[in-house]
Amino acid sequence: MLERLEIEVFLALAEELHFGRTAERLHLTTGRVSQVVKKLERRIGGPLFERTSRSVRLTAVGGKLADDLVPVVEAMAAALRRAEDAARGVTGELRVAFLGEWTAPVLLRAVALFGERHPDCRVDVREVQLGNSRTSLEDGSVDVLIASYPFDGMANGPVLLSERRVLAVAAGHPLAAESSVSVEVLADHPVVQYPAVTSASFKRDRTPEHTPSGRPVPKGPSGGTFSEMLSLVAMGRGVLPVGEHSRRYYPRPDVAYVPIHDASPILRGPVWREGNSTARVLAFVRAAADAAGPGGGRSTPV
Repeated sequence: MLERLEIEVFLALAEELHFGRTAERLHLTTGRVSQVVKKLERRIGGPLFERTSRSVRLTAVGGKLADDLVPVVEAMAAALRRAEDAARGVTGELRVAFLGEWTAPVLLRAVALFGERHPDCRVDVREVQLGNSRTSLEDGSVDVLIASYPFDGMANGPVLLSERRVLAVAAGHPLAAESSVSVEVLADHPVVQYPAVTSASFKRDRTPEHTPSGRPVPKGPSGGTFSEMLSLVAMGRGVLPVGEHSRRYYPRPDVAYVPIHDASPILRGPVWREGNSTARVLAFVRAAADAAGPGGGRSTPV
């Protein structure tokens, strides 16, 4: 039987094809990596790697061994995860939701990866609206929500999506012809408001009461859903700062989206009730972060 260290060193070197990087990855010395490989080659009875002063390559025997070992190691890792899941409670059902069409793709990638890692836990996916997003978390009908930050009184993070802000205006509005605008224009036009149930910090972020220079922002009418808010914009009842993905998911001939060149990006990610930080929830948050990749799922330049 191969020792665990022999398998780890061989597969890491087969992937890196560099002794130094393999040593760094496994927190070993280069000499130790070389020693383990030579010992394994003696046991096999032939070279697994072709080494020169400039490169390291797998031999035919080494390539075949790598192909045979990878699924075995993955199966062992999966078996261990299933045992850990049973011990930690990553079984049963997890209810996840998204707020806004643009968050659905990143949520579905997270669900797919979570399902691969935890096949004994069923995932139920649903959509929530502005008016019931918080209550869905508070009453337990949703365990994890992919939504915009800030989200008062909830655990959240990491950031999965980052997008630029644009200003939604009526197609015939004077600002519709501009290539970009400043946040300061909010002081010159009524701003459509979010529903009363929306958290205070979220409203301050999306529809502030004052511009950065301190000018008051006039309040326009409120909408119950995002579509209603855009309809108020289309009717000329006000303007509305939104994320750039609104162009794609809410294209309307009566609404124009104008970039805001001096606004911070909108950030989105997982949100859950602190008291519901179960093994299932935390495992899903890890899967969401891994599915988004290094640095999060930045979807548009910021």
